[in-house]
Amino acid sequence: MLKNLAVGAVAALGLASLSPVAKAEDPIRIGSFLSVTGPAAFLGDPELKTLELYVHQLNENGGLLGREVQLVHYDDSGDASKARTFVTRLLRQDKVDLIIGGSTTGATMAAVPVIEQARVPFISLAGAETISTPVKKWVFKMPQSDRQAARRVLTDMKERGLTRIGLISGTGGFGASGRNVTLEEAKAMGIEVVADETYNPKDTDVTAQLTRIRNTDGVQAVLNFDFGQGPAIVTKNYKQLGIELPFYQSHGVASDSFLKLAGDAAKGLRLPATALLVADTIPDSDPQHGVVTGYKKAYEDRYNSSVSTFGGYAYDGFQLAVQAIKQAGSTDPAKVRDALESIQGYVGVTGTYNLSAKDHMGLSYDSFRILEVKDGHWTLVE
Repeated sequence: MLKNLAVGAVAALGLASLSPVAKAEDPIRIGSFLSVTGPAAFLGDPELKTLELYVHQLNENGGLLGREVQLVHYDDSGDASKARTFVTRLLRQDKVDLIIGGSTTGATMAAVPVIEQARVPFISLAGAETISTPVKKWVFKMPQSDRQAARRVLTDMKERGLTRIGLISGTGGFGASGRNVTLEEAKAMGIEVVADETYNPKDTDVTAQLTRIRNTDGVQAVLNFDFGQGPAIVTKNYKQLGIELPFYQSHGVASDSFLKLAGDAAKGLRLPATALLVADTIPDSDPQHGVVTGYKKAYEDRYNSSVSTFGGYAYDGFQLAVQAIKQAGSTDPAKVRDALESIQGYVGVTGTYNLSAKDHMGLSYDSFRILEVKDGHWTLVE
């Protein structure tokens, strides 16, 4: 019943013969466009599985406002032009009530003008600051921003006495945005970026760039800002070159799939991530303990695979959408949008959300935990 649907199919989760959901009214339709295949599949696959899981659970428990919930999903394969086309279809043809999606920054930003014009609430699962800053009336997002990730990493570096760093980043949308905010945050924090290198996300070797960073006088640590295959290649090349400087990645690789790609080369690296990756070690007293362990168990029991930070974004996006629709008492777009904007103190997998008219993300930078790879696993840095 929770099959991975083909492009354009409706996830009619909660069929009449199996669900207690009333059929007197039309279903509530939640649209989604995610990168389930292609280079960003490690983002979109757990996101879609999470949405399918919780739509199913919701329908099994009576639906939403007494109505069945349907998920209408399209796979954009990480292609921004496809994302724009699919969002147009969701709005004009499928008549969805709300959209959760955008695995990548490029796909999200391609969709934003269409969504803003249509005046339908949109919850993005991508990370770049530009998605929610400046605030766009109909656009919300779940992950912490790349600026917050940069600030969290730089804070950890400074606490370790590392104030002269090398930066290497991808030239795609996420990497380029991450590079820009890192340079700005470093300057504000009194950290000097003494080497600044980039690579194409399709590059298969970055030893030349890493060699230049290694040979830079006074460099004390290195940060790689990107997502996808690139960071795993950077990590392997880093080890191959025998660089012994402290090494950091961004939140763009916060998943077990990255550890599998990078292998032993990931030993000792640090990154900012959510509590989800160390769910089994956070104390019962932690406000996120219940929601993080609950999501982890539900997902892993259903799919027999590890949770990822990215699926957690989808969990939070869906739960906030449900809360907003309940609060609005209808699917009226303006009422749902206003309800989303008013949510305060929601404790999610990613952090505690406090949304407002001035903040459509609602997370503070300290919602990030600093993790380090030890013995092939993520561990919390105390």
